Amino acid sequence: MNSLFVIRQSPMANILIFIFLSISLSMSPSYGYDSLDPFGNITITWDFLADNGGTVDVRVSIYNFQLFRHVEEPGWRLSWVWKGDEVIWSMLGAEATEQGDCSKFKGQTKPHSCEKNPVIVDLVPGTPYNLQSANCCKGGVLTSMTQDDTKYGATFQMNYNKATIFNDSSDAPPPPPEADGNFTLPDNFNLGVPGYSCGPALQVPPTRFTKDGHRWTQVLDTWNVTCSYSQFLASPAPKCCVSLSAFYNSTIVPCPICSCNCQGLPGARCVNDDGKDSMLRLPQAKPLVRCSRHMCPIRVHWHVKQSYKEYWRVKITITNLNFVKNYSQWNLVALHPNFRSIIQVFSFNYKHLPVYGNLNDTGMFWGLQYYNDMLLEHGENGNVQTEILLRKDKEEFTFREGWTFPRKISFNGDECVMPSPDDYPRVPDKAHVATSSPFIVLFSVLMISILLF
Repeated sequence: MNSLFVIRQSPMANILIFIFLSISLSMSPSYGYDSLDPFGNITITWDFLADNGGTVDVRVSIYNFQLFRHVEEPGWRLSWVWKGDEVIWSMLGAEATEQGDCSKFKGQTKPHSCEKNPVIVDLVPGTPYNLQSANCCKGGVLTSMTQDDTKYGATFQMNYNKATIFNDSSDAPPPPPEADGNFTLPDNFNLGVPGYSCGPALQVPPTRFTKDGHRWTQVLDTWNVTCSYSQFLASPAPKCCVSLSAFYNSTIVPCPICSCNCQGLPGARCVNDDGKDSMLRLPQAKPLVRCSRHMCPIRVHWHVKQSYKEYWRVKITITNLNFVKNYSQWNLVALHPNFRSIIQVFSFNYKHLPVYGNLNDTGMFWGLQYYNDMLLEHGENGNVQTEILLRKDKEEFTFREGWTFPRKISFNGDECVMPSPDDYPRVPDKAHVATSSPFIVLFSVLMISILLF
């Protein structure tokens, strides 16, 4: 307890702890590989639809093949680098943010974009039909496959010219003219979403599709680019933490100190409730959280609420401590061995995640549409709650050794900081109560004797 008191009072100790946590997280393999979604990725598919001689028509699709991680507003901003002097002549379903310098096209129809490194953004819902393509116009938002399997993809089409590929070496002979069907692909793809890095383009079998289920056609050529998520690339510090409590113990285990940041560190901006009005009048470029010992914008509280003969009940509360951000389409993923025996989930959607074979120890929670699918900024309504009813598995259920608490929790795909297992609420020691009861009885008898005489 004394050492903990020193840590709370010493700014230098807080700084050292935060540096140690940052280094530990950067070295942890779990921040480049998610064990709860080992095969999750976002895939960019580049389908060549038609060869027009001097130009080609392509369809670009972005698929979110992740079980629970999604892309929220402001959405994806796909970019790449052309290998030669390509320009985009026209687009449907998306648009380039910059037209660039198209001055060399004098007296001609101007291209849509002449940028060497174009940035493409999705169109918003309600875009005129003549500007749309199939499966477009979601404002860049991609849901996870679990949450909504109808909105996890986005598609746009464009026409661009076949370009002469320039060689950096002035002594090298000019490359031969590009033959029909010999398509070139840009490189250095970037999804424009924090935490994602994209690999090289790989050629795959051409995409096949059908309109009526009888006749199949295929594109001329297909290339895939795979983008993977790293929590540490998205943020050097965690974004959420977990606190614990149980009906059988009065102790509330808080989030670990400096879970996401430490007060007093450079850039660790926070504000108390009494000073939020003046702070919120200033333009905020970064999240502004409520001052706390953990400094996390999201806190998840797991409370073991009740025990019945054959069942037990858990209450989960998610609190938004961010003053300047609402979380739309949020989700929570938890790992617990008793999830295979969930009987009922109240106020939330719930689905088992097929992580490893037939194991049902991982589940995903998310809000009900138009009810609690928006986690509002910190205030009176800055939290959402659910209760879970589970059947007690006779072979393994116990209240001892912290078994009733989750093994892992993530919010919006980012793993939360858990308390140390040594701090979990403990079941009262019955043996201690039994040995002390004779003393209590003897003391009561003596007091009665004194009062009587």
